[in-house]
Amino acid sequence: MEMAGKIACFVVLCMLVAAPHAEALTCGQVTSNLAPCLPYLRNKGPLGRCCSGVKGLLNAARTTQDRQTACTCLKSAAGAISGINLRKAAGLPSTCGVNIPYNISPSTDCSKVQ
Repeated sequence: MEMAGKIACFVVLCMLVAAPHAEALTCGQVTSNLAPCLPYLRNKGPLGRCCSGVKGLLNAARTTQDRQTACTCLKSAAGAISGINLRKAAGLPSTCGVNIPYNISPSTDCSKVQ
């Protein structure tokens, strides 16, 4: 009986080690999801597939760390990409029918995002 317990523990340990680990969200993923939004945010095109990217990003940012990463990337992009209409950027979640726990703005304090 003791041997069966040891084998069960070994099997559980192997399952934990072999289980896939969730990877943290990256700025590359944020950029990739929101690239279709650039024409709209620069007043040079329609909304197009932008909302699909916004919703994909929302689904990918499940943890506090992921949401803070997304916020930091969006904040950086909002300040670094020329020609972005900041009013449209701030309204993007509402336009796409989603709710995010922070404002898309260069002045957002991403460390407070939950």
